[in-house]
Amino acid sequence: MQILTYKRTHVGDPDSEGRFGINGCMGRVRNWRFDAVIGVGGTGAEPTACGIAGRITWVGLNPTWKPHPDGLGQVVTFDSFALLDDEGPLLRDLAPLLARRMYERKARTLLSSYSGDEKLEAEGLIRTVLGRDVRVAKASLRRSRCRNRIGPKTLPC
Repeated sequence: MQILTYKRTHVGDPDSEGRFGINGCMGRVRNWRFDAVIGVGGTGAEPTACGIAGRITWVGLNPTWKPHPDGLGQVVTFDSFALLDDEGPLLRDLAPLLARRMYERKARTLLSSYSGDEKLEAEGLIRTVLGRDVRVAKASLRRSRCRNRIGPKTLPC
């Protein structure tokens, strides 16, 4: 299974309907071919202000790519999707090796360079998050502590 793991700086993309790239985030990365995505919060000022620093913020499995309605690359949707945002567990608690790779070794994205143990953790994380009764969270619909500027749009954290 090809798993994309990447660091997020804000919430709002994917949206509460599970559309990754709806606000143009992660540009070319959305066009990479993968079977699953794990979004994790970065550790800078913006993810900290949004409450997502170090957290598993979303997971998607079995993607479908479609052109963005505004011509901003592709929008990716998923057969299975869970949006956790600031309510997600800390990555280090569920996948300590993967957390070390993302935070201590400062990976921005991972797709094909996982170690065997990191890949096992990523696969287990997907099963754990999507295996529970996890529905699309409403967290992204409520106001939070910050606002993000993305292109011409301002997204709530």
